[in-house]
Amino acid sequence: MSNSDIAIKVENLSKYYRLGVINNGTLFRDIQSWAARKRGREDPHAKIGSKYDPTEEGFWALKDVNFEIKKGDRVGIIGHNGAGKSTLLKILSQITAPTEGCLKINGRISSLLEVGTGFHSELTGRENIFMNGAILGMKHSEIDSKINEIIEFSEIGDYIDTPVKRYSSGMYVRLAFAVAAHLDSDILIADEVLAVGDAAFQKKALGKMNELSTGQGRTVLFVSHNMSQVKRLCNTGYVLDKGAVIYSGDIQESIATYYAGNGNIRDIKIIDKAQNFFKTFHLKKVVINGSENCKLVVPASCKNLKFSFEGSTDVPQELDVMVVFKNAEGVPLATYSLGHQKGITMKLNDGEFNFSTIIDIPEYVGKGTCILNIILHVPGVIGIVDINDAVTLTFEGSAAAKNPLQISASGFLGLEGHNE
Repeated sequence: MSNSDIAIKVENLSKYYRLGVINNGTLFRDIQSWAARKRGREDPHAKIGSKYDPTEEGFWALKDVNFEIKKGDRVGIIGHNGAGKSTLLKILSQITAPTEGCLKINGRISSLLEVGTGFHSELTGRENIFMNGAILGMKHSEIDSKINEIIEFSEIGDYIDTPVKRYSSGMYVRLAFAVAAHLDSDILIADEVLAVGDAAFQKKALGKMNELSTGQGRTVLFVSHNMSQVKRLCNTGYVLDKGAVIYSGDIQESIATYYAGNGNIRDIKIIDKAQNFFKTFHLKKVVINGSENCKLVVPASCKNLKFSFEGSTDVPQELDVMVVFKNAEGVPLATYSLGHQKGITMKLNDGEFNFSTIIDIPEYVGKGTCILNIILHVPGVIGIVDINDAVTLTFEGSAAAKNPLQISASGFLGLEGHNE
């Protein structure tokens, strides 16, 4: 690949945050870093190989990230909360500087990182369009030639001369996206902001980003927890986990890796994903068909799944078990609840517990991949433990995430267990 084909190149990129300390720690060091970058020299405080120990005073938001993105690529940046996605995009947008490493960008970047990014609340929508264009280095005449198109796309023409501080969040994101998509930039970065817009505008925005990439050759970086949107727009993906890229490649495989709990790199137990909302309840172990791993392969002939739960409770507790089946894109397909469908709940005494339940798999499901959510909750009231994307279930003989599961409700077969 020639350098002219590369839009973004990242080498050994790392970002370290010292808790309670801003930037380099002193104004003098910040000025040194700024002056070095202005002269095109290496930042004296961002040398590769510098030592930063992750102590209670700080942490690595990104660590040794390397990748190349080609011009015209539509790239999905995927990862759970805290994985480093937003930090990476802020560095690519040159909002913050890396602690270590090198970043090379070929072209102008237009960023949409959060609602209202780059807008001045006292200026009108029209004035903010011109201000954003000027920031990108465009001439007044260039912006003026596109302003009608921007206003029409945003669908807020009646309010374009109103100060944006009076806009709703939906109006904000409509105008911000319209500006970012229509002004002359080579790279468009969007971070989760489309979640604010309604369904119609999300569809319109995704279509525009696809048009920019396929029709105009622009590079698009898209961050979203909506895997359906990511799959529709992107052709390649990068999966981040704890500041590191743990997978890059085909977007479907990237999504499968994300749902698998990044099991391609290291084994993660189902219990590692559990969010516990009650201090008096302690879930210690979750096993499905004898495995604690969040990535499970079962025979194509498998008819049911056995779920086992171990832990302890400080007070007597009544539990309902709910399992949500989703397809490879994260779309819910079926929900099972013992309490709702069978009228069965687990009545636990205080102390240790160990109980199991068996879930029937529809007979016609013999291939594909599905993702399971597991919820333990007080019947009809409140969740105690939520294990989102708990396990990726792949049937033998099928390619992960390439045959999305289609199922209908079939219910629980039964419950077995005891409260020790």
